[in-house]
Amino acid sequence: MTRLLLVCAGGAIGAGARYLVSSWAALQLGADFPRGTLIVNVTGSFVLAFIVSLRPGIVSPDLRLFLGAGIMGGYTTYSSFNTETLALLEGGSPGLAAANLALTVAGCLAAGLAGFAAGRGLTG
Repeated sequence: MTRLLLVCAGGAIGAGARYLVSSWAALQLGADFPRGTLIVNVTGSFVLAFIVSLRPGIVSPDLRLFLGAGIMGGYTTYSSFNTETLALLEGGSPGLAAANLALTVAGCLAAGLAGFAAGRGLTG
């Protein structure tokens, strides 16, 4: 039960952070393109890869669960990515939909590789 509560508490934090980042991006960068979701997915890919790459003993299993499944599970937004990309297509913006797809996939893969490298560099 404790592990479930760790995931739930982390998920609430992650969901709140996702909302704040997405809201900030819409206000500061415009709402014509899902920049907030893109920012969340790229940063979330980096952080989750970093957490996963840390060797055992650096963080406890409970902390890894809280950070990974909890916070990052609540923070990352691939379901939003899918819905927003389809909305761009349905709204007659196939170029923006394609840009969102390409930037998200390439950005998240690059961020994940960087996260792994940073985590491995930290733990030797």
